[in-house]
Amino acid sequence: MVQVKDLTDLTLEDLWREVKYGDEDWWEEFEETQLRIVKTVLESSLEEELLMELGAGRYKRTRSRRNYRNGHYERSFATKYGVIKALRIPRARESYQSQIVPRYQRRQQQVHEMIREMFLSGVSTRRVGEVLSTVGGENVSPQTVSRVLRSLDREVHLFQSRPLADIYQYVFLDGICLKVKCAVERQKRQVLCAYGIRQDGKREVISFRQATDESEAKWEAFLRDLYDRGLVGRKLKMIITDGCQGLHRALDTVYPYVNRQRCWAHKLRNVANKVRRQDQKECTKQASFIYQAENKREAVKKYREWESQWRPQYAEAVKCLEKDLDELLTFLDMPAEHRVKVRTTNVIERSFREVRRRTRPISCFTNTASVNRIIYGVISHLNKNWKGKPLPEFTQQC
Repeated sequence: MVQVKDLTDLTLEDLWREVKYGDEDWWEEFEETQLRIVKTVLESSLEEELLMELGAGRYKRTRSRRNYRNGHYERSFATKYGVIKALRIPRARESYQSQIVPRYQRRQQQVHEMIREMFLSGVSTRRVGEVLSTVGGENVSPQTVSRVLRSLDREVHLFQSRPLADIYQYVFLDGICLKVKCAVERQKRQVLCAYGIRQDGKREVISFRQATDESEAKWEAFLRDLYDRGLVGRKLKMIITDGCQGLHRALDTVYPYVNRQRCWAHKLRNVANKVRRQDQKECTKQASFIYQAENKREAVKKYREWESQWRPQYAEAVKCLEKDLDELLTFLDMPAEHRVKVRTTNVIERSFREVRRRTRPISCFTNTASVNRIIYGVISHLNKNWKGKPLPEFTQQC
């Protein structure tokens, strides 16, 4: 009889002998062996779990016994190592909840997370199934992918209702437009978004909500929600906005005493719209010298120079900038290190650039829930990446 070595006694030389030179099926055999080991360990763990649930071993009659065996059933179970076929799962007369393989679950949690990550990375529901069948050997239908993604709904709710700490020194507010498929036709929906920079320099997307428009009522409801959850604004130095009138009226109600900064990027686009195409580049370039000033006095001087040059030709463009000049220069009261970061709402646009990239193949969302899932998936990924990377400009003592 040939003596078989224990796995722990195998040397590299022993393992190398098992490699079949020129045999392309070696990796496939290796994966099958790995899957058999995983199946054996998993079935042993399920047996041990049942023993703890019963309170007695096989064929033992004790007073401490709490339940009795009831055979077993077989199930295919998808893991990150592949699909385990005919996995033997023990049963008891009185049902119990297994912590290893929960009832009705046919995939390891890591597989669900893989499906979610693939979808949020831009892979369509149909392609997700095709890729998984190649990698893990499981045929996953688009409907199954959609069911897995519905698990994000609870996470979206928790994210939008979690308590907020009043630790933000700057808050950026903006509305992003996305298309959603409704009963009759496609409609544009606004995603109201709040992005914050904390006192320790860390940044995060604080919250988002869908709305039909950017009216005062919609923005006030969004801001009230932030306030009621804890963002009272005692530490807020400034709120940066895109100039939406509905938003500003809502701010007068919820955060009336916080300084406001109008977004320079939005304002220069508005100015350019009132200038002939051949003059747009030069006009906005000279207007940019205003916000590059060292202080408010110099900024007003730069504005006067710009105004004297362009008012004769484009009085409406000059008036567009002039009426909001005070709020456009609020950022100059902030520490010099912070100014570049807080003079526009571009941080929200950049955050949603990944959302737009992900949604470009879709062209239109099927419903509002799918909008929330994708936005939350991208935002949570961004927040996770930013968690340990504070902005250096805001970590300095001012």
